[in-house]
Amino acid sequence: MQSETPRTAVTIAGSDPTGGAGFQADLRVFTGMGVYGMSIPAVLTAQNTGGVYRIEEVSPEMISEQLDVLLRDISPDAIKTGMLYSMDAAAVVARKIREYSLRNLVIDPVAVSSTGVSLIQDKAMDIMKRDLFPLSRVIIPNIHEAGLFAGKAIHTEVEMKEAAVKLRGLGPEAVIITGGHLEDKARDMLFDGSEFMVLESAMLEGEYHGTGCVFSASITAGLALGYGVREAFVKAKDFTLHAMKNAVSVGKGMRILTF
Repeated sequence: MQSETPRTAVTIAGSDPTGGAGFQADLRVFTGMGVYGMSIPAVLTAQNTGGVYRIEEVSPEMISEQLDVLLRDISPDAIKTGMLYSMDAAAVVARKIREYSLRNLVIDPVAVSSTGVSLIQDKAMDIMKRDLFPLSRVIIPNIHEAGLFAGKAIHTEVEMKEAAVKLRGLGPEAVIITGGHLEDKARDMLFDGSEFMVLESAMLEGEYHGTGCVFSASITAGLALGYGVREAFVKAKDFTLHAMKNAVSVGKGMRILTF
């Protein structure tokens, strides 16, 4: 008796040796949510729980060939981009998403590490806005990244809403801005073009590695499983909060989420 074909998702992202972020974390999330995960490394990093020490690009030719070989064989139910870093990487990913008519694209526009290291080149941001955002089901910047892409720092809920509206104007079906820390609450905001949806939770003490990766990967898994964006948003919020509450200290720095 043949087993049922699983739902599948692909992550195109950076490599994190700790497994707390990057495509390694994405794969853990996919498995945890019952989705078969695949990965395309787009950039290599030397990092640990204390910070990022070196970034080395994977050539756009290698990214392109990885995608061609994989996508000629498997058509994923959802796809996520994380750290792309260079304009060449962003451009080739956009080209392949159009070429293979991939659906349920989730963009986590990774720009800055938790310790303040830049993880994207300026021209890559332009390519991402112009070529990738219009192809996406949802983009998920944190509040700092949303400010960078919208061109204005965000300090209030009103400014979060303004940024969400501006970013949706760049083409994605929906925008989720994470990490709004207002009135001792962790606030995440969804805008789908017609209404806003805000989810709040209590702030947890401590520093956590890879929360953005885990959240965006769980959105991706939700879409792969057939959920709408709003339902995937709610489930991802719960999944990430649970993972943070179960985080472990495996190194000397930030805690790593487990689930």
